Amino acid sequence: MTRLTDWLLGLHGLAVYGLVGLLVFAEDALFVGFVLPGETAAVLGGVAASRGHASLPVMLAVVVGAAILGDTVGYEVGRHLGPRILLTRVLARRSERIDAAREQLARRGGAAVFLARFVAFLRATMPALAGTAGMRYPKFLAYNAAGGFIWGTSAVLLGYLAGNSYTTIEKTFGRATALIVLAAAVAAVVIWRIRRRSTRRTDQSSRRP
Repeated sequence: MTRLTDWLLGLHGLAVYGLVGLLVFAEDALFVGFVLPGETAAVLGGVAASRGHASLPVMLAVVVGAAILGDTVGYEVGRHLGPRILLTRVLARRSERIDAAREQLARRGGAAVFLARFVAFLRATMPALAGTAGMRYPKFLAYNAAGGFIWGTSAVLLGYLAGNSYTTIEKTFGRATALIVLAAAVAAVVIWRIRRRSTRRTDQSSRRP
C-alpha cells in the first residue's frame, strides 16, 4: 500500500487523474473496493492537488464523475446478472454482510443507496444489489449522484486540506463522514415529520366550522 501511495503521489497531470479516476470507478464497478477503498484514492487525489501535481477543480470533477459512473456500471452488472452475481467468490465469502445490505435496501430504498456511498463495503456492493433488486434507474441515479457528489467532494477536499497529514485523515474519513451523513439524514426525517404533522393540524383546523 505504501509503495502504491508513494507512486501515485509522484505522478502529475493526466497520469494522476487517470489513476485516481480508475481506482474510484473500479471500486464500485468491479468490486476492487475490497482491496483498495476508493476513498483512499480520492483522498490521495486531493493530496496530489495540494502539492501542485493536479488541478483541484479537475480532480473534484474526475472523482465525482468516476464515482457516479462506477456505481452505474455496478448497477447494470447487477441488473443483467441478477442473483448470479451473489454467487461469485468475492461476494459468497461475505454472505452475511450481503444479506444485511439487501435488508437495508429493501427497507430504505434510495436512501440506502445514498448512505452506502459512505461505507466502504456497501459502496462496493450496493449498486449491484440495487440492480439485482430491480430498482428503477432514474431513482437509483438520483440517490447515487447525490451521494457521489458529497462523498467525492468531501474526500478530495479533505486530502487537499490535510496535505502531508493525509494518512490520519484517510483512516478516519469513512467513519466520521458516515456518522455526519447519518445524523443529517435523521435530522431531515425528523424535520419532515414535524412539518407534515403541522400541515395536517393546520388543514384540520381550517376545516372546522
